[in-house]
Amino acid sequence: MSSKIPKIIARLQKRIAEGAFEEQYEAAQETRLVAARYTKQANWAAAVDILSNVSQALLRAGQGGSGGDLAILLVDVYRQAGQKPDGSSRGKLLACLRLFEREEPTRKKFVKEMIEWSKKFGDYPAGDPELHHVVGALLADEHDAEEAERHLILGTKESAEVLSRMEYEWYKEDDSHTAPLYCARAVLPYLLVANVRAANASYRAFVSALAADNKGLAVQDVSSQGADVRIFPSLPLLNFLGLLLLAVQKGTPDLFRQLKTKYGTNINELGGAWDTALELIAEMYFGIQRPRQSNPLFDMMGSLFGGGAPGGGQSRPAARRVEAPPAAEGLD
Repeated sequence: MSSKIPKIIARLQKRIAEGAFEEQYEAAQETRLVAARYTKQANWAAAVDILSNVSQALLRAGQGGSGGDLAILLVDVYRQAGQKPDGSSRGKLLACLRLFEREEPTRKKFVKEMIEWSKKFGDYPAGDPELHHVVGALLADEHDAEEAERHLILGTKESAEVLSRMEYEWYKEDDSHTAPLYCARAVLPYLLVANVRAANASYRAFVSALAADNKGLAVQDVSSQGADVRIFPSLPLLNFLGLLLLAVQKGTPDLFRQLKTKYGTNINELGGAWDTALELIAEMYFGIQRPRQSNPLFDMMGSLFGGGAPGGGQSRPAARRVEAPPAAEGLD
C-alpha cells in the first residue's frame, strides 16, 4: 500500500471531525474520487482502507447519507476485487454497520449489498452466517422482530439464543396462551433450513424462560438422547413442537403421522399457518411426499400425457396471529 494512504485518511478524517456540513460533504466527494483512482489501478487495499476509514468518520459525525454511500462503495470494491468474506473484510463492514443511525435510509441498502456480496463470494449460498448474526442481533435490539428473524435463522450457533430471547420478549407483549406461536417462529424455520441443533436450542431456551416466569404452570420433563422436552398440559401446541423435535431425531414416518393425528385439532385451529412448514418438514425428515395441489385442467392434461399435476411452491409460511384457546392454566 502507498505510504500516502495514511496521510490522506488522516487529513480527510480531520476535515470531517472539525468541519461544517459543506466540508464534510466535500471530504466525502474527494474520498470517492481517490478511491475510484485506486480501484482503476486495482490497488484494492488502498481503496478499501480509504473507504472504510472515511465512511466510519462520516457516520460518527452523523453524516449517514455520505457515510452510507461510501460504505456501499466499499462493498462494491470487495465485489470488484473478488474478495471473499474473512475476518478483515467482515470487520470493516461490521464496523460501519454499527455506526449507522437506526433510521438512516442507506443502512438497509448497505445490509442488502453486504449480504449479496457474501452470497456470491463466500462459502454459504444464503449469505455469511457471521454477517447475518450481527445484523439480526442489531435488529433484535431495536425490536425489529420480523427483520431480525430473517437474519438470525441464517446466523451462527449463537443466533438461536438471541432469536429465542427475542421471540420470548415479543410473546410477553401478547396473550399468555400464544406462547406456542412465538416458539414456533424459531423452531419451524430452523428445521426448514436443516439446522436441527438450533431448533432444539431455541425450543429449550424458550420453554425454560416460560417455566421460570410462570411458577404455577404445570410442566413435566421428558428426556431422550440429544433432546429434552417439557410437556405443558395446558399448552398442547408447545408440546407438539417439543415432540416434533424428538421425532425428527428418530426419522420414523409413522411417529410423525401419529403426532400430526394426536394434535390435528390444535393445528387446524391455526387456520393453516403451520401447514406448509409441516409438509416440508415431513418431506425433509420423514420422506413423506408433499400433497400435490389439485387443478382439474392440469389433472386432465397429466392423465392424457402421463404426467402429474405440478407441486405447490416451497416458500416459508408467515406465522400469523390466530384466535387461540382460553388462557393456559398457571400462566399469569
